[in-house]
Amino acid sequence: MVPPRTTSAIATTIGERRAIVNHNRDDDRGIDPRDVFMRDLDLPRGPERELVHDRDRDYTLNGSESRTLSTVGAFRVVSERDLRDPRDDAFDLRHLEDQGLIQRVRLNEQERAVTLTDHGRGLLERHRENHSDHRQAFYAGADKARERTHDVQLYRAYLKAAERLQTREARILRVELDRELKREYQRFLQERNRGDRDSDGRPDRTLEEIQEWAREHDLPYFDEQVHFPDVRIEYEEPNGDVRFSIHASGGSGGRGGAFDPRVAEELL
Repeated sequence: MVPPRTTSAIATTIGERRAIVNHNRDDDRGIDPRDVFMRDLDLPRGPERELVHDRDRDYTLNGSESRTLSTVGAFRVVSERDLRDPRDDAFDLRHLEDQGLIQRVRLNEQERAVTLTDHGRGLLERHRENHSDHRQAFYAGADKARERTHDVQLYRAYLKAAERLQTREARILRVELDRELKREYQRFLQERNRGDRDSDGRPDRTLEEIQEWAREHDLPYFDEQVHFPDVRIEYEEPNGDVRFSIHASGGSGGRGGAFDPRVAEELL
């Protein structure tokens, strides 16, 4: 394990990290698309490993490893070959794995994917600097093996979309997976049943209310139901308008609902 730095050196490094975080919040157009997931995290960003305290555990991380953790957490499962950091010639996942922050899962006979452990997700959650309106959700664990091939396509779709958005100087705010959107939808459906002992658990929302919820959350509504993309990217245009780019990976493995990305590639 890399020996920890002195207390004074660590304090200076933390101050430098906060300065970088604040700079990125002000203007992070054109940056590495993975840095989006680091925006609100107080974790190492430089090439050298630094000591990170987390409750009763200590870890050592460098900037590449911090980006890896936050990227994997945002998409839940990412192919190992998609994680290679071009800025880090010594990129190696073993250090994160040895510290119990990630685990590798099999995609097929030739390829493996990476997902966070509970310790990895906990580290991210406890090192947030604020709770913004565009809070990035992080996940741990992976779904069943047959669904992982679908899941790893989401990060690849994000990279392609991020490249297009950056060419027009758009600022990416966060990504939302279908599970996060569906969880919020379920809270809306069951809101009136909470605390009602006589409730049968069935939502009593009208179609008009559901349609209005979909409109407020910028989600497609047709065939009398809300349709969820596999992943959507929230971003800000140079003029300040906030928009969403919604994507489905396609194929029979998709879980985002009966959603065809050709119906609406972008929603205002």
